[in-house]
Amino acid sequence: MNFIFFLQGIPETIGTIALSLAMARIPIRWGPVVLAGSLISVTGCIIKWLPVTLGLHSIAMLLLTTFFILKATRVSSAKGFITITASVAILIFLEIMIHLSLVNFTDLDLKNIEQDSLLWFLIGLPQAIILFIIALIVRRIKEPVPGGWKI
Repeated sequence: MNFIFFLQGIPETIGTIALSLAMARIPIRWGPVVLAGSLISVTGCIIKWLPVTLGLHSIAMLLLTTFFILKATRVSSAKGFITITASVAILIFLEIMIHLSLVNFTDLDLKNIEQDSLLWFLIGLPQAIILFIIALIVRRIKEPVPGGWKI
């Protein structure tokens, strides 16, 4: 794994946090969102590199994201967990659709894509961008409640 592979999860994590906040009707403050998303993504990447059970990094990132939203905002535990789970489900759906589309419409194989860090990063960007767009749309539909942040 190289540096590009390491960076791939940061936009996705930031997008997941932004979408979770929008669904919880918390104003999106990009400074804390980018900082938390970057730290959570780096932590997840470090856990992924460790010789531990496959998928443990995903559980850790889900819990860290939940912890961040619950400590930094005035969202209830139930609402926070539901919005984060929904955001992650949307990310998983986007990832599956984009990867399946890529494999079906090109001669590329997922194993070959995973070996090319730059290509893997570029394939991950559309799903992150779509998460940002969905977050902005949700924020427009579900107007944020003032005073939602503790920090």
